[in-house]
Order: sequence, then structure tokens, then C-alpha cells
Amino acid sequence: MMIKILVLLIAVLLIAAIIWWFFGRHQEKAVAADVSADSQDQKVKVEVNGGYSPSTIVLKKGVPAELDFYRKDPSSCLERVVFPDMGINEKLPQNQLHQIKVDTSKAGEYEFACGMNMFHGKVIVK
Repeated sequence: MMIKILVLLIAVLLIAAIIWWFFGRHQEKAVAADVSADSQDQKVKVEVNGGYSPSTIVLKKGVPAELDFYRKDPSSCLERVVFPDMGINEKLPQNQLHQIKVDTSKAGEYEFACGMNMFHGKVIVK
């Protein structure tokens, strides 16, 4: 009887952990782009490895911006990045830096995701 209770308790804990992992809100601090004084543009490096880090990027409105994606993850899900509102759908080569220019002419929040829409990020232009 004690073993059944222990197994049930472990199962409930595992289910709770899985629910938290997939559906929980995992807060990550937003990263503001570095604006270079000499070239008057802004850049952020995004590591692609089981998701996007940073997943929230803040850009200054009206300043040309470039996101430098570096994909470490070999999965086919993360081999593309899609910005539906910006019309961007690009392949990210593995273990290489891939630059994507982002339109900052309009303020707003712009979502991006992997090709399978499983991993997400956001660009905030303000």
C-alpha cells in the first residue's frame, strides 16, 4: 500500500513539473539593444539553443536594427525564425551568425517564433 502511495505522489509531482515546464510563465528580463555611437545602429545577439535567449528584445524606434541569431541547437524546429508581422521567414544555419535587419519605423510589439511555432520571442520597438 505504501508503494502505491509513493508511486502516485511521484507521478503527480512529475505531471506538475511537466505542466509548469510547458505552460508556465517563464519570465526573462528584456534586453535593450546596444546603440553604437559611430554607425548609429543597434544590435542584439540572440542565442538559439532550446529556445531564444534573450527572448524579449527592446529596440529604439527609428534607429536601424539588426538581430544576430546564433543557432547552436541542431533540431529542425529551430532552423527557421519567423516574424509574421514583418514578413520575415529565414533559415538559421547551425553554428553560424545570421543577421536579420528589423524595421523599427513603427513602435509596437512584434512576436517571432521557430518554424513550428513552438518557441517564441518578442521584439518591442519604443
